[in-house]
This record gives sequence, C-alpha cells and structure tokens, in this order.
Amino acid sequence: MLTRKQYELLMFVHQRVRETGVPPSFEEMKEALDLRSKSGIHRLITALEERGFIRRLQHRARAIEVVKLPENSGQAHAQARRGFQPAVIDAHGRRDVRPAVAPAVSKPVPVSASPGVNVPLIGRIAAGTPIEALQNAIDQIPVPPDMLGTGEHFALEVTGDSMIGAGILDGDTVIIARADTATTGDIIVALVDDAEATLKRLRRRGDSVALEAANPAYETRIFSADRVKVQGRLIGLLRRY
Repeated sequence: MLTRKQYELLMFVHQRVRETGVPPSFEEMKEALDLRSKSGIHRLITALEERGFIRRLQHRARAIEVVKLPENSGQAHAQARRGFQPAVIDAHGRRDVRPAVAPAVSKPVPVSASPGVNVPLIGRIAAGTPIEALQNAIDQIPVPPDMLGTGEHFALEVTGDSMIGAGILDGDTVIIARADTATTGDIIVALVDDAEATLKRLRRRGDSVALEAANPAYETRIFSADRVKVQGRLIGLLRRY
C-alpha cells in the first residue's frame, strides 16, 4: 500500500508523461508535492522503485517511467482530488493547477476502441550527432488524439542517446508539432545550415542559439541565429517494449 505522497508523486509523473512524453524534473516534482527539498523526492522515488511502480532508465534523474499503477487507483484518485492540486508546467510554460492525476478506469480500454489519428513518419532524427535533413513521409503511424493539439504534426524515429536525460531513448518515436518558432527551454527539431536535423533543447544566448543535449557525454553546440531553423516542437513520445 502506498502512502499519500507516494501515490501523488506516482500519478503526477504518470500524467506528465502522458501529456508531454517527458518525465518532470525533480524541481517540478518538489513544487507539485509542496516539499521543502529534493531529497524528499529522492526518497519517494526510491520507495516507488522498490515497490515496482516505477523504474529508472540508465540511472539518470529525469529518465524514469511508470511501470504500473495501484489497483485501488480509482479510490485513491478521489481522495487525491480533495487534497492535492499540484501546479503543472505544460509544454508551453503555462501553469496549470488542475490535479495531475489520471482519471479512474475500471478496466483497460481496448486499443481498437480509441482509434488513433494517422501522423506521417518522415524519417529519423539524431539525438546525438546531427544527421541529414528531414525526408518526405515514409509511413503513417496512429497517435492517440488527445496527444495532439491544433495544427500540423509529424513523427520521427530517434537515433542516439544525447537526450536520454529528458527521457528520450534511442528507438523512441517522437511526435512533433510543426512550428518555426520556439521558446528557450523547448525541445525542438532544429535544422542546422539547411542540411542537418537534430533533436535538442533550445537555449537563446543573445544573438546566438545553443542546442543543448540532455546527456553530459555531449557538448552544447552554439550557432549564430541565422544558421538554425526551428522545424517543430516536441509534444509527445511513443515507445515500444
């Protein structure tokens, strides 16, 4: 049986990954659970990991995933709604104080009952050394409708491990909202010199643009702003086991 805080953290991580495809940071988890320090988050994560509810990927702080939910999640969800309303930062940096918990379900919903929206898979994207520019659509993949917003979307298969600290692994499929602008801190598809495409976190530094990896084995690459074009922003992630 989970404690209240353990349950709240589990559901917060679960909902964040469902909405954005990326686990929350320790700072976001600390604020959501109204804890004074990140050490409390470390203890909760360790407890959940020991009970088999989550696991760490590659032993990095942000690379965690929910393995299972409690059997009594419906009842605990109702209790959590009364006393827990974490402040969530969405993909656009807006604060949302709605409860970050998943709706209670009595039984799994068959995949066929919720048909996906076909999104074009247009090739591979490097989460490491940039590869050649994006290609034309090579396939269509079904994506849950609630993962998509307005506008045009496309999918890319990830190669490399430079974004592993953001929970993006080699072989994952990322869902991208097509855009030509982005806010610093966004994970974007960047086109460098009209020739190389890469998946990185955007940082603006005066007149320069930094493409930041989420793996200390890779250095941040800095370019003049005119050499980098934003092709889209990460909004979701699909993974096969």
